[in-house]
Amino acid sequence: MSENPSPQPLVSKKGILIDLGLTVLFFLFMREVLIPHVPSQDPLAVNIVSSMTSFCMSGVFWLAAGMFRVTLVDHMRNQSEND
Repeated sequence: MSENPSPQPLVSKKGILIDLGLTVLFFLFMREVLIPHVPSQDPLAVNIVSSMTSFCMSGVFWLAAGMFRVTLVDHMRNQSEND
């Protein structure tokens, strides 16, 4: 009786760690990009507003990166099954 190898999981710990690292880098990048766009002269207010905005955008980035990774793994699974 032949055993089929278990398929590659859609979500792995390595993938989550990569997405987390990319999200942190994205947060830091967007925070620096947004600092000149905050209409305030108070440095504390500028840092708080740019950080809060970057946090929201990083959440969307995290979801997009996760969805891309799952879609890519599923596509690669289907390609290997068809070959």
